[in-house]
Amino acid sequence: MRLEDVDWRSGQILIRGKGSRVERLPLPQAVGEALAVYLTTTRPRCASRSVFLTVRGRPPRPLTAMAVRQIVARACTRAGLPRLAAHRLRHTLASDLLRAGNSLPQIGQVLRHRSQLSTAIYAKVDTARLRDVARPWPGRR
Repeated sequence: MRLEDVDWRSGQILIRGKGSRVERLPLPQAVGEALAVYLTTTRPRCASRSVFLTVRGRPPRPLTAMAVRQIVARACTRAGLPRLAAHRLRHTLASDLLRAGNSLPQIGQVLRHRSQLSTAIYAKVDTARLRDVARPWPGRR
């Protein structure tokens, strides 16, 4: 993400994805406030137009996908969890949205899937949750 991708006046953010896909999405107020704090107090001062930078090395460089994977791996180690891929964060978000009652099309919008088939992988059966909402079989007590 680049500094110019954040449109503070309109409250939107430009997201670049796979296949050169570019979309403007709303920038929630809490996210905008957190970004503003990061940009004004934490982000190293430098010529780079990238929002997120490495804190190691000089000059600061844009954060790469590999760096994100390493950050997630170190966080798992510190938390005593098995090593998880950064992509697992998307799966966790989708599962949480599904448990909260969001529809698959809504989840697909959040994850920016082009196809509903991509979102369908999150429709796994949660048997414990189904037991809570299932009606008893007719004739059984």
